[in-house]
Amino acid sequence: MVAIQLFNEIGSIFRNTPTFALVLETLLVITVVWLLLHRRGGGRRRQLTKEEEDRIIADYEPEPLVADTDPNHPLLHTRVVQSKVGKRIKVDGHDCLNLGSHNYLGFLEDQEILEEACKSLRKYGVGSCGPRGFYGTMDVHLDLEDRIAKFMGLEEAIVYSYGFSTVASAIPAYAKRGDLIFVDEAVNFAIQKGLDASRSTIVFFKHNDVQDLERLLIEQEKRDQKNPKKAAKTRRFLVAEGIYMNTGEICPLPQLVALRQKYKLRLFIDESISFGTLGQGGHGVTEHFNVDRDEVDLISAGMEGSMATVGGFCVGSHFIAEHQRLSGLGYIFSASLPPMLTQAAISALDRFEREPQIFEQLQAKSKTLHQKFLGLSKLTLRGHELSPVKHLYLAQPAENFDKELKLLAELADKCIARGVAVVQAAYLQNRERQPVRPSIRIAVNRLLENAEIDSAFEVIESVSSSVL
Repeated sequence: MVAIQLFNEIGSIFRNTPTFALVLETLLVITVVWLLLHRRGGGRRRQLTKEEEDRIIADYEPEPLVADTDPNHPLLHTRVVQSKVGKRIKVDGHDCLNLGSHNYLGFLEDQEILEEACKSLRKYGVGSCGPRGFYGTMDVHLDLEDRIAKFMGLEEAIVYSYGFSTVASAIPAYAKRGDLIFVDEAVNFAIQKGLDASRSTIVFFKHNDVQDLERLLIEQEKRDQKNPKKAAKTRRFLVAEGIYMNTGEICPLPQLVALRQKYKLRLFIDESISFGTLGQGGHGVTEHFNVDRDEVDLISAGMEGSMATVGGFCVGSHFIAEHQRLSGLGYIFSASLPPMLTQAAISALDRFEREPQIFEQLQAKSKTLHQKFLGLSKLTLRGHELSPVKHLYLAQPAENFDKELKLLAELADKCIARGVAVVQAAYLQNRERQPVRPSIRIAVNRLLENAEIDSAFEVIESVSSSVL
């Protein structure tokens, strides 16, 4: 009877254990047995003599810790700024009009914001010296989160101390192994790192191509029909930028929202450029297209652009913010944003609400510069006319990217020597998902005068004609 009972229990265990688990356990047992038999039958290894050991050690050549670095790499020859950064800047001894810094609204040189930040410095000191969960949360952090949530008309916001880590932490806080993420192929490097950290299955669609995205969604829908049990457990995300850093183009948000509703996607939008630049009140790409912000599950943005400070934020529902306080690695393990920079962000929001005309002024300057720079004969302009970020490419492509990089570096150096500070867009080409074509990235400042735009055009046209 005992034997019969034991046999029934073993049979029950086998019936309730998944097939893949039984196969895996069997393979492990076979492997262990094979290793034991192999070790027993392998015999003893011959002991090396002292002379043989010395010869092996003498002949050993370890691989270098790092590969040889190109001495001409552009990052080893950086330009030196010798003044306060603003509409004008001193670079390598040259006083220049600044078209390189992401100071869209001109707040870097705003005296009121500077004075408020200095008051905060005297009250709190320089830094917090602790993460938000360990004595790093100060009242100004809570004030800023409350202000951002109210400004965007959403439930709650969470503030990070570094713009790059904001979206790079937010994505893996929600997306995990086994999930699906549909992503525009032109997303910035911070988003790419967030995708890597999520360990999800990544599906890239062509840049701003909604038809290509829907084609991929239909293909996935067909796969789901073949395995409905797996499909029921798979979460799906859609990630895009409001304005793409790498192209200066605006995402087709209304069409993305329509696909989100049709295919049950969770939509994440990075508004690092579009926040504070698009829309009548600077609320970003949702206001630009008059899309309800509740249609976007998570909005993230860096504060280094329009707010002219440091850090970033995510805003959405209470769950979106609260979950990141426990799962956002950049929030949990980084020292909190210095109080004076937090106050600078609060002061920037004050200006947003008090002077909404600044957004129209920036958009007008972006349009003016866009129309002017379309006339460059040796360079091609890319980007939306309302975008404060634009790219200039060689109109006649060189034989390879290295050649284009050298030509653009020479062009930038000569423009700086003639009083116009422009900069090459920097990429880690060996780490990017796909090679990004070299370009000169132009950043528009609200404080630019039309005469300064005309003068910058003349310098760039003259230099590009001589270099190219």
